[in-house]
Amino acid sequence: MMPQLDKPRILDVGCGSGIPTIELAGLSNGEITGLDINEELLDALRKKIEKAGLSDRVKTVKGSLIDMEFPDESFDIIWAEGSIYAIGFEQGLQEWKRFLKPDGFMVVHDATGNIEEKLEQISKCGYELLGYFELSEKIWWAEYFAPLERLIIDTRTKYPNDTKVLGELQNSQMEIDMFQKNPEMNSSVVFVMKKNQ
Repeated sequence: MMPQLDKPRILDVGCGSGIPTIELAGLSNGEITGLDINEELLDALRKKIEKAGLSDRVKTVKGSLIDMEFPDESFDIIWAEGSIYAIGFEQGLQEWKRFLKPDGFMVVHDATGNIEEKLEQISKCGYELLGYFELSEKIWWAEYFAPLERLIIDTRTKYPNDTKVLGELQNSQMEIDMFQKNPEMNSSVVFVMKKNQ
């Protein structure tokens, strides 16, 4: 939905351990900044950056998405995958807009609820909607939860006596159990928008 950009500057807001951050670096050949408040997750991302040989293009910043400190018009793209809920959809669009260059892009992955209201907020906050698409619970199961379930089974077999690993697996299993109880709660939507002048 976005045009090809030459070496864009991208901010991954609430990057966590950086799965999208690394993917964005591979897809864009740009400079990526991963922002998160959790130092442990940022440490995991730094290891991925080093292992992937991306230290010259990808950096991490510890900070809150509620009070970001970047110069105005720093980024061509702001990527917010599952993080805008922490500040609120409309507030995030309003407050983060100043960090986008003229004609910059915002990509937001959020809960499916209130799509019509969110579409109105996109326009109200000074963006042009380029498009959006929904990720149903079936997609979540096929692309995330089913592979996670297989990984849990394989890892339990490999590390049957490692209490730390088993504890992490239990947390992941709880996530799968929650999905299976309420699969309809696990649908989401991705909005792609462009900052108006």
